Amino acid sequence: MSQFTYIIGIKPPDEKWKKMKAIWDSCKAAKIAPPIEVWEFFNEYEPNEKGVEVRLNDECCKEHTAYAENGFIVDLTKLPKDVTFLKFVNSY
Repeated sequence: MSQFTYIIGIKPPDEKWKKMKAIWDSCKAAKIAPPIEVWEFFNEYEPNEKGVEVRLNDECCKEHTAYAENGFIVDLTKLPKDVTFLKFVNSY
């Protein structure tokens, strides 16, 4: 079994998020699939009340390895401007 560690940025809900969520909810209530633009906005997941998760590129998150250490160095100045939370994930 392999372990993967990565960092996800989270953009908190804003006006666009609220509009997309309203479309999502309307489609679900009508039992139809949301438009592709809405799926893509939510990264093909159900909307999360915490916000939209975004992948961070190698420019802002670099792996760090040293003697008995594995981790990441995050350059906060290079994060997308609307990312206000970071989620550190270990998955198996």
